[in-house]
Amino acid sequence: MSQTALTVLNVILSLLGLAFLVWLSVRTLRRSGDPWKLIWKWVFTLPFLAACFFYARFMGPFGPFLIVFMAIIMSYMWTPHISEMLFSPLTNLFDGGHEEPEKKPYYSAVLTKHNQGRPLEALVAVREQLAKFPNDFEGVLLLAKIQADDLNDLPGAEITLNNFCNSPNAPDRQVVAALTQLADWHLKKTADVDAARAALEKIVARFPNTEISLRAEQRLAHLGETEKIILASHDRQAMAVPAGVQNIGLLDSTEFLQPKEVEPGKMAAIHVKHLEQHPHDSEVREKLATIYARDFKRLDLATMELEQLIAETRHSPRQIAGWLNLLANFQVELGAEVADVTATLARIIEQFPDSPQAEVAQRRLARVKLELHGKKETPGVKLGVYEQNIGLKYGSPRKLQ
Repeated sequence: MSQTALTVLNVILSLLGLAFLVWLSVRTLRRSGDPWKLIWKWVFTLPFLAACFFYARFMGPFGPFLIVFMAIIMSYMWTPHISEMLFSPLTNLFDGGHEEPEKKPYYSAVLTKHNQGRPLEALVAVREQLAKFPNDFEGVLLLAKIQADDLNDLPGAEITLNNFCNSPNAPDRQVVAALTQLADWHLKKTADVDAARAALEKIVARFPNTEISLRAEQRLAHLGETEKIILASHDRQAMAVPAGVQNIGLLDSTEFLQPKEVEPGKMAAIHVKHLEQHPHDSEVREKLATIYARDFKRLDLATMELEQLIAETRHSPRQIAGWLNLLANFQVELGAEVADVTATLARIIEQFPDSPQAEVAQRRLARVKLELHGKKETPGVKLGVYEQNIGLKYGSPRKLQ
């Protein structure tokens, strides 16, 4: 190798060594708990080493002693840093190393003030945390609860939750939880069904064609019943209690005293009218299918209602499998063919393989013939003239939009 090439190589290696020393120095300085103390060590070390090596060359037999003395001083100064550099990869596995802990809000002081009956101080404390972490849902919900529950400021709580929901970075689950909580407060605190409906409609509009919107739609379908219960609890009127039956023990029959059940045809009409306004109410649709099957022995109409529930992809596998099992029950009760019942149960296995529902359906397939044994076809019960083919008002089975 030529002298020029050797010189270039030495320069490159020297630069690499210098770069490594600079990197190591900066890295050590950043991780040091006392950077000024470390800087002082560097300032002392470099001149000290230069002076020791210079004098060691001219001190003859005393040179080695000077080098040992220098080594003792350097080991005292730098051993902690060198050992930390060598063993930190192992110790970091247990103590997390020099990574800073994740910054997060602390609400212990807020909860303490709240539990001590000091809501205004708790309000100030939670706002201080939210000033640092404005998108923390725990703090937002805690602030809204203090406003709604302790200060009776439901409009303020609504503004707090709506501001959070309008944030573009708000997670979907937390938005749903906030709007659902807001709807609950409107119902429980002010009996404002319209405001609760508006909160639930926001969920439907924000998450269309999802399981989330389906749950909100089903709850919207029952707000009318909730309103009646709330109004009844707030406007209780005196009820006239009729006189009891005299000498009841001497009567031949007491059947006339039993409450009369609603006629199945009228109940079916009520359900149909409800479903025209709320087609996604799975609870009412299942009840209508049961009336068709159990009261009128109309497997075709019951099948149509259940198929609309089964075709809705937003329902959970457990619900869909439950309706397929219910359809199989109706088929067995009304004397359907073995092939029809088998095909219904096979749909569970096909749609949800390797699921608990599929295992149950597989076991039931083995005893379909036993279930149908002894069953005879039951003649259909004709509906009243006023509700003939009531279920056909929906048209053919279809997927609900």
